[in-house]
Amino acid sequence: MDPSKQGPTSSQAERRTYRPWRNALLTVAAMAALTPWAEAANLFKSQPLDASRFAVLARPLGRNDWNLLVLEQIQPQPRCWEERPDGLIDPALNRFNFTGICSRYLDSNGYSLRIGDQDLVNSYRLQLRQSGNELQLQASTPSDPTTLVVARAQVPLRDKDGFVVLKLEFGWELQRRAFGARTLNHLYFANAAPLPQLLAATRLGAQISLPPLVPPPSLLAQGPIRLPVIPFRD
Repeated sequence: MDPSKQGPTSSQAERRTYRPWRNALLTVAAMAALTPWAEAANLFKSQPLDASRFAVLARPLGRNDWNLLVLEQIQPQPRCWEERPDGLIDPALNRFNFTGICSRYLDSNGYSLRIGDQDLVNSYRLQLRQSGNELQLQASTPSDPTTLVVARAQVPLRDKDGFVVLKLEFGWELQRRAFGARTLNHLYFANAAPLPQLLAATRLGAQISLPPLVPPPSLLAQGPIRLPVIPFRD
């Protein structure tokens, strides 16, 4: 028999079978190596969400810290969270098997920041900070001292079993990350305005909110200050 008409040998078949897997692995490796480029090129897109199905919550940790989480109501019943009479939120999903009923987004694997059309997962950090009774969800980056306030809430009281519901600031909304036509299990705290515009508005707002200059109390107690009168000479 003519060897040129024989079928592929076992080694040739193995190489042909291996080639698609090798190409796929090379593609994945290339995407991983180009992650910063992919972020800049807007590899991920976003899609709007029904805000009524989500709750942005702050969970108390220890005596002073807070942890951010987002709950999603997938099925109408049972309820994944309920408001308590004292204004705090009861995480009701902890009392039943919530698989297929509720979703939880607990950390940076579940949510990140998106401003304009930029996915800022690698550059901006979301953090909860409390000042007095006000709790703020802030976005910050080491490369800029300006802090963006994404959401805020008034803390009625601190209870280890009660969560605080956060209200998004004007212009902010929840969106879902998408890759092509496929939606992913990752949420964005999104704002359509360009990042330089948001930073400039935040800096301007900080300047406007500075308290007016007030004379020292010692001067206020003295009443009007008499100034020496120098006679005019022609």
